[in-house]
Amino acid sequence: MVFNGSFMPHGHCLLWRWDLLFLHVGGDALTGLAYAMIPIALIHIVLKRNDLKFDRLFLLFAGFISFCGITHLLGLFNIWHGYYFIEGVAKLITGLISIVTAVVLWKLTPRIVALPSAALLAQRNQELLNAQQELKDINMTLEAKIAERTRELNIQASTDELTSILNRRAILKDLDNEINRCQRHHQVCSVLMLDVDYFKHVNDTYGHQVGDEVLIMIADAITQTCRQTDSVGRYGGEEFLIVLPQTDNQQAYELAERIRKSVASISTQHPFSVSCSIGVATFDETLDMHTLIKRADEAVYNAKEKGRNCVSH
Repeated sequence: MVFNGSFMPHGHCLLWRWDLLFLHVGGDALTGLAYAMIPIALIHIVLKRNDLKFDRLFLLFAGFISFCGITHLLGLFNIWHGYYFIEGVAKLITGLISIVTAVVLWKLTPRIVALPSAALLAQRNQELLNAQQELKDINMTLEAKIAERTRELNIQASTDELTSILNRRAILKDLDNEINRCQRHHQVCSVLMLDVDYFKHVNDTYGHQVGDEVLIMIADAITQTCRQTDSVGRYGGEEFLIVLPQTDNQQAYELAERIRKSVASISTQHPFSVSCSIGVATFDETLDMHTLIKRADEAVYNAKEKGRNCVSH
Protein backbone atom coordinates (compact mmCIF):
# COMPACT_ATOMS: atom_id res chain seq x y z
CA MET A 1 0.00 0.00 0.00
CA VAL A 2 2.92 2.31 0.80
CA PHE A 3 5.18 1.45 -2.13
CA ASN A 4 2.82 0.08 -4.77
CA GLY A 5 1.55 3.47 -5.93
CA SER A 6 -2.08 2.32 -6.12
CA PHE A 7 -3.44 5.73 -5.08
CA MET A 8 -4.94 7.98 -7.69
CA PRO A 9 -2.21 9.96 -9.46
CA HIS A 10 -2.31 13.70 -8.97
CA GLY A 11 -2.77 14.12 -12.67
CA HIS A 12 -6.44 13.22 -12.30
CA CYS A 13 -6.89 16.28 -10.07
CA LEU A 14 -5.26 18.37 -12.77
CA LEU A 15 -7.64 16.86 -15.35
CA TRP A 16 -4.48 15.99 -17.30
CA ARG A 17 -4.60 19.44 -18.85
CA TRP A 18 -1.32 20.37 -20.47
CA ASP A 19 -1.34 23.92 -19.12
CA LEU A 20 -1.90 22.78 -15.50
CA LEU A 21 0.63 20.00 -15.92
CA PHE A 22 3.17 22.48 -17.32
CA LEU A 23 2.71 24.85 -14.38
CA HIS A 24 3.02 22.16 -11.71
CA VAL A 25 5.75 20.16 -13.41
CA GLY A 26 7.76 23.27 -14.29
CA GLY A 27 7.39 24.81 -10.82
CA ASP A 28 8.23 21.63 -8.92
CA ALA A 29 11.12 20.79 -11.26
CA LEU A 30 12.73 24.20 -10.99
CA THR A 31 12.15 24.33 -7.23
CA GLY A 32 13.60 20.83 -6.78
CA LEU A 33 16.64 21.74 -8.87
CA ALA A 34 17.23 24.92 -6.87
CA TYR A 35 16.77 23.06 -3.58
CA ALA A 36 19.35 20.55 -4.74
CA MET A 37 21.91 23.26 -5.57
CA ILE A 38 21.49 25.46 -2.48
CA PRO A 39 22.47 22.83 0.17
CA ILE A 40 25.49 21.83 -1.90
CA ALA A 41 26.61 25.47 -1.89
CA LEU A 42 26.02 25.76 1.88
CA ILE A 43 27.99 22.58 2.63
CA HIS A 44 30.80 23.78 0.34
CA ILE A 45 30.97 27.09 2.21
CA VAL A 46 31.15 25.34 5.61
CA LEU A 47 33.93 23.02 4.41
CA LYS A 48 36.01 25.84 2.91
CA ARG A 49 35.67 28.32 5.77
CA ASN A 50 37.26 27.09 9.00
CA ASP A 51 36.60 30.43 10.69
CA LEU A 52 32.89 30.49 9.84
CA LYS A 53 30.61 31.08 12.79
CA PHE A 54 27.30 29.18 13.18
CA ASP A 55 28.38 26.42 10.79
CA ARG A 56 25.84 24.03 12.34
CA LEU A 57 23.08 26.47 11.45
CA PHE A 58 24.29 26.38 7.84
CA LEU A 59 24.09 22.59 7.88
CA LEU A 60 20.57 22.69 9.36
CA PHE A 61 19.50 25.02 6.55
CA ALA A 62 21.10 22.63 4.06
CA GLY A 63 19.08 19.72 5.48
CA PHE A 64 15.90 21.76 5.61
CA ILE A 65 16.28 22.88 1.99
CA SER A 66 17.23 19.36 0.86
CA PHE A 67 14.03 17.85 2.25
CA CYS A 68 12.00 20.68 0.79
CA GLY A 69 13.49 19.76 -2.56
CA ILE A 70 12.71 16.06 -2.00
CA THR A 71 9.10 16.98 -1.19
CA HIS A 72 8.78 18.91 -4.44
CA LEU A 73 10.32 16.07 -6.44
CA LEU A 74 7.93 13.57 -4.88
CA GLY A 75 5.05 15.92 -5.70
CA LEU A 76 6.28 15.95 -9.27
CA PHE A 77 6.48 12.15 -9.30
CA ASN A 78 2.99 11.75 -7.85
CA ILE A 79 1.45 13.47 -10.84
CA TRP A 80 1.76 10.08 -12.58
CA HIS A 81 2.03 7.72 -9.57
CA GLY A 82 0.24 7.86 -6.24
CA TYR A 83 3.01 7.49 -3.66
CA TYR A 84 1.37 9.99 -1.29
CA PHE A 85 2.43 8.16 1.87
CA ILE A 86 6.08 8.55 0.98
CA GLU A 87 5.46 12.18 0.16
CA GLY A 88 3.77 12.62 3.53
CA VAL A 89 6.74 11.08 5.35
CA ALA A 90 9.06 13.46 3.48
CA LYS A 91 6.86 16.39 4.42
CA LEU A 92 6.88 15.33 8.09
CA ILE A 93 10.67 15.07 8.13
CA THR A 94 10.85 18.43 6.38
CA GLY A 95 8.54 19.90 9.02
CA LEU A 96 10.67 18.50 11.88
CA ILE A 97 13.88 19.85 10.39
CA SER A 98 12.16 23.15 9.70
CA ILE A 99 10.98 23.58 13.28
CA VAL A 100 14.40 22.63 14.66
CA THR A 101 16.05 25.11 12.28
CA ALA A 102 13.58 27.82 13.31
CA VAL A 103 14.20 27.22 17.04
CA VAL A 104 17.98 27.23 16.60
CA LEU A 105 17.78 30.37 14.46
CA TRP A 106 15.75 32.20 17.10
CA LYS A 107 18.19 31.19 19.83
CA LEU A 108 21.10 32.43 17.74
CA THR A 109 19.38 35.66 16.71
CA PRO A 110 20.92 37.81 19.51
CA ARG A 111 24.42 36.60 18.63
CA ILE A 112 23.84 37.06 14.90
CA VAL A 113 22.45 40.56 15.43
CA ALA A 114 25.49 41.38 17.59
CA LEU A 115 27.86 40.59 14.73
CA PRO A 116 29.41 43.81 13.39
CA SER A 117 28.28 44.98 10.01
CA ALA A 118 30.61 45.56 7.09
CA ALA A 119 30.34 49.32 7.61
CA LEU A 120 31.16 48.97 11.30
CA LEU A 121 34.11 46.71 10.52
CA ALA A 122 35.36 49.25 8.00
CA GLN A 123 35.01 52.00 10.61
CA ARG A 124 36.84 49.96 13.25
CA ASN A 125 39.54 49.08 10.74
CA GLN A 126 40.00 52.78 9.91
CA GLU A 127 40.18 53.60 13.61
CA LEU A 128 42.88 50.95 14.02
CA LEU A 129 44.78 52.36 11.04
CA ASN A 130 44.54 55.86 12.52
CA ALA A 131 45.72 54.59 15.90
CA GLN A 132 48.55 52.73 14.20
CA GLN A 133 49.62 55.89 12.40
CA GLU A 134 49.45 57.88 15.64
CA LEU A 135 51.63 55.27 17.35
CA LYS A 136 54.04 55.40 14.42
CA ASP A 137 54.22 59.19 14.65
CA ILE A 138 54.70 59.04 18.42
CA ASN A 139 57.39 56.39 17.98
CA MET A 140 59.22 58.52 15.40
CA THR A 141 59.00 61.54 17.70
CA LEU A 142 60.33 59.51 20.62
CA GLU A 143 63.15 58.11 18.49
CA ALA A 144 64.08 61.62 17.39
CA LYS A 145 64.04 62.84 21.01
CA ILE A 146 66.07 59.83 22.12
CA ALA A 147 68.59 60.41 19.34
CA GLU A 148 68.84 64.09 20.26
CA ARG A 149 69.16 63.28 23.95
CA THR A 150 71.78 60.62 23.18
CA ARG A 151 73.72 63.16 21.13
CA GLU A 152 73.52 65.66 23.99
CA LEU A 153 74.67 63.06 26.50
CA ASN A 154 77.55 62.03 24.24
CA ILE A 155 78.58 65.68 23.96
CA GLN A 156 78.31 66.13 27.72
CA ALA A 157 80.28 62.93 28.32
CA SER A 158 83.12 64.07 26.03
CA THR A 159 83.14 67.82 26.73
CA ASP A 160 84.96 69.70 29.42
CA GLU A 161 82.32 71.56 31.42
CA LEU A 162 84.36 74.73 31.88
CA THR A 163 86.07 75.28 28.52
CA SER A 164 83.65 73.38 26.20
CA ILE A 165 86.55 71.56 24.53
CA LEU A 166 87.20 67.80 24.82
CA ASN A 167 87.68 66.43 28.32
CA ARG A 168 90.57 64.17 29.35
CA ARG A 169 88.80 60.92 28.48
CA ALA A 170 87.72 62.15 25.03
CA ILE A 171 91.10 63.64 24.04
CA LEU A 172 92.91 60.48 25.11
CA LYS A 173 90.46 58.44 23.03
CA ASP A 174 91.16 60.63 20.00
CA LEU A 175 94.91 60.23 20.56
CA ASP A 176 94.59 56.45 20.86
CA ASN A 177 92.59 56.30 17.63
CA GLU A 178 95.12 58.47 15.84
CA ILE A 179 98.04 56.29 17.01
CA ASN A 180 96.21 53.16 15.82
CA ARG A 181 95.63 54.80 12.44
CA CYS A 182 99.30 55.77 12.18
CA GLN A 183 100.37 52.22 13.01
CA ARG A 184 98.05 50.74 10.35
CA HIS A 185 99.03 53.14 7.59
CA HIS A 186 102.62 53.90 8.70
CA GLN A 187 101.92 57.60 9.05
CA VAL A 188 103.07 60.25 11.48
CA CYS A 189 101.30 62.39 14.07
CA SER A 190 102.35 64.70 16.88
CA VAL A 191 101.01 65.94 20.20
CA LEU A 192 101.36 69.23 22.05
CA MET A 193 101.21 69.45 25.81
CA LEU A 194 100.44 73.01 26.94
CA ASP A 195 100.79 74.19 30.52
CA VAL A 196 99.72 77.68 31.67
CA ASP A 197 102.57 79.63 33.28
CA TYR A 198 102.17 80.83 36.87
CA PHE A 199 98.54 79.68 36.95
CA LYS A 200 98.66 78.90 40.67
CA HIS A 201 99.71 82.50 41.30
CA VAL A 202 96.66 83.72 39.33
CA ASN A 203 94.32 81.54 41.40
CA ASP A 204 95.91 82.50 44.69
CA THR A 205 96.02 86.22 43.92
CA TYR A 206 92.85 86.88 41.93
CA GLY A 207 90.66 83.90 42.82
CA HIS A 208 89.52 80.77 41.05
CA GLN A 209 86.83 82.61 39.08
CA VAL A 210 89.47 84.69 37.35
CA GLY A 211 91.53 81.53 36.85
CA ASP A 212 88.55 79.88 35.16
CA GLU A 213 88.15 82.90 32.87
CA VAL A 214 91.83 82.57 31.87
CA LEU A 215 91.40 78.87 31.07
CA ILE A 216 88.37 79.62 28.90
CA MET A 217 90.27 82.31 26.95
CA ILE A 218 93.26 80.01 26.47
CA ALA A 219 91.01 77.19 25.20
CA ASP A 220 89.45 79.61 22.71
CA ALA A 221 92.87 80.81 21.56
CA ILE A 222 94.09 77.23 21.01
CA THR A 223 90.93 76.23 19.13
CA GLN A 224 91.05 79.26 16.85
CA THR A 225 94.72 78.67 16.03
CA CYS A 226 94.52 74.91 15.40
CA ARG A 227 93.29 73.26 12.22
CA GLN A 228 89.87 71.63 11.91
CA THR A 229 91.51 68.20 11.80
CA ASP A 230 93.26 68.76 15.14
CA SER A 231 91.78 67.68 18.46
CA VAL A 232 91.99 70.02 21.45
CA GLY A 233 91.28 68.80 24.97
CA ARG A 234 91.76 69.77 28.58
CA TYR A 235 94.17 67.22 30.01
CA GLY A 236 93.73 68.36 33.59
CA GLY A 237 93.87 71.55 35.65
CA GLU A 238 95.78 74.10 33.58
CA GLU A 239 97.16 71.53 31.12
CA PHE A 240 95.89 71.13 27.55
CA LEU A 241 96.61 68.32 25.09
CA ILE A 242 96.45 68.87 21.31
CA VAL A 243 96.50 65.93 18.87
CA LEU A 244 97.89 66.78 15.41
CA PRO A 245 97.16 64.16 12.70
CA GLN A 246 99.65 63.79 9.80
CA THR A 247 101.97 66.35 11.38
CA ASP A 248 105.72 65.86 11.73
CA ASN A 249 107.90 67.34 14.44
CA GLN A 250 108.79 70.53 12.59
CA GLN A 251 105.19 71.24 11.59
CA ALA A 252 104.08 70.59 15.16
CA TYR A 253 106.74 72.97 16.48
CA GLU A 254 105.61 75.73 14.13
CA LEU A 255 101.95 75.29 15.15
CA ALA A 256 102.99 75.30 18.82
CA GLU A 257 104.74 78.64 18.29
CA ARG A 258 101.59 80.12 16.75
CA ILE A 259 99.54 78.84 19.70
CA ARG A 260 102.08 80.27 22.17
CA LYS A 261 101.88 83.69 20.53
CA SER A 262 98.10 83.56 20.44
CA VAL A 263 97.96 82.78 24.16
CA ALA A 264 100.50 85.51 24.93
CA SER A 265 98.30 88.05 23.13
CA ILE A 266 95.38 87.43 25.51
CA SER A 267 94.49 90.55 27.47
CA THR A 268 92.56 90.58 30.72
CA GLN A 269 91.10 93.25 32.99
CA HIS A 270 93.68 92.35 35.61
CA PRO A 271 97.31 93.46 35.90
CA PHE A 272 98.95 90.21 34.79
CA SER A 273 99.98 88.72 31.47
CA VAL A 274 99.07 85.24 30.22
CA SER A 275 101.65 82.88 28.84
CA CYS A 276 102.18 79.16 28.42
CA SER A 277 104.88 76.55 27.99
CA ILE A 278 104.40 73.95 25.25
CA GLY A 279 106.04 70.58 24.77
CA VAL A 280 106.11 68.84 21.39
CA ALA A 281 106.35 65.07 20.87
CA THR A 282 106.11 63.16 17.60
CA PHE A 283 104.93 59.58 17.28
CA ASP A 284 107.03 56.76 15.90
CA GLU A 285 106.21 53.06 15.82
CA THR A 286 108.31 52.34 18.92
CA LEU A 287 106.06 54.50 21.11
CA ASP A 288 102.70 53.86 22.68
CA MET A 289 100.20 56.50 23.78
CA HIS A 290 101.44 56.84 27.35
CA THR A 291 105.09 57.09 26.29
CA LEU A 292 104.20 59.74 23.73
CA ILE A 293 102.37 61.80 26.36
CA LYS A 294 105.30 61.38 28.74
CA ARG A 295 107.69 62.78 26.13
CA ALA A 296 105.44 65.78 25.56
CA ASP A 297 105.21 66.33 29.31
CA GLU A 298 108.98 66.17 29.65
CA ALA A 299 109.27 68.73 26.86
CA VAL A 300 106.96 71.04 28.83
CA TYR A 301 109.32 70.85 31.82
CA ASN A 302 112.22 71.67 29.50
CA ALA A 303 110.30 74.74 28.27
CA LYS A 304 109.70 75.88 31.85
CA GLU A 305 113.37 75.42 32.69
CA LYS A 306 114.21 77.65 29.73
CA GLY A 307 112.20 80.44 31.33
CA ARG A 308 108.59 79.63 30.35
CA ASN A 309 106.58 81.14 27.50
CA CYS A 310 108.40 79.02 24.98
CA VAL A 311 108.18 75.76 22.99
CA SER A 312 110.40 72.74 23.51
CA HIS A 313 110.72 69.44 21.65
